[in-house]
Amino acid sequence: MNSRIIKTAVGAPIAIYAAEALGLHFALASGVILILTLGPTKKGSLSLAWVRLKATALALSIGTLSFYLIGFNPLAFGIYLLAFLPLAYRFKMADGIVVNSVLVTHLWTVGSIGWYIILNSFALMAIGTAVAILLNSIMPNLLPQVLDDQEKIEARFREILTYFGDKIRHKASAINGHSLLRETGELLEAAKARADANQDNYLTRDYAYYSKYMTMRFLQFEIFLRMDKLLDEVEMTVFQTGLVADLTLALAAGLHEQNDGSGFMLNFERVLGICRLMALPSTREEFENRARLFAYLGEIRQLISIKQEFIKHVSEK
Repeated sequence: MNSRIIKTAVGAPIAIYAAEALGLHFALASGVILILTLGPTKKGSLSLAWVRLKATALALSIGTLSFYLIGFNPLAFGIYLLAFLPLAYRFKMADGIVVNSVLVTHLWTVGSIGWYIILNSFALMAIGTAVAILLNSIMPNLLPQVLDDQEKIEARFREILTYFGDKIRHKASAINGHSLLRETGELLEAAKARADANQDNYLTRDYAYYSKYMTMRFLQFEIFLRMDKLLDEVEMTVFQTGLVADLTLALAAGLHEQNDGSGFMLNFERVLGICRLMALPSTREEFENRARLFAYLGEIRQLISIKQEFIKHVSEK
């Protein structure tokens, strides 16, 4: 955010001075265009600039035709909006509506639809977007923060699984589980935003791995929320408590970025097999409780499967 503020404060005067140096009318518009085009990432600014340039061609074409047929009056501008707005939304150029409508008013102000004023409008758009793209070529390196986010997330995930293991054994925990889950969710949201921004700040390098990694952890976090709810409802025997707690704590101990989950899955299948050999429930209450136990185990299977699927689609590079 601080970087964007500085770039905006520096870039707007540069764009205006450039427009004035070229002798363009309405030079201030170039500064406004820069403000509206300066996105949070390199790819974002390039994409926005391309949308704005296409919208400029469409808006000036419709505006020119409208003023030519109806004259330079409010009715002509209303007809322009009636034609331009639906097309802008239809072709996904809504980001160019406001700024290009301002450029169209320049035709009205001058009272001319000659080539000079049309080229003047295109030049204002080109200068504003060009300076924005140039300034956004200077971006901070977010990769160290993304890597730090990864370490923090994995540490939090281990803490959550340890909390679950403690909750299974003792039906309570010294850790405030609700706070832990809430803070981890907030950390994931911020980390995903940084990973996406880091990816969009490079035009030639591929850092999509980190965005996909954060998405994978988001999916696992949603499973944690369901696991926590199930543990509030399930009642386990002493034997089940030891078995499931050990499985959960083993997940906590082995959780890290490089683990492909194969060992976890073997351990899970062993525990599931043992649980399936237990005597059938004799009452409705026991049946419902057994169903919750297997639902918890099913969430663990899904937790491991998500990591295995992620690893399967990640190259060594």
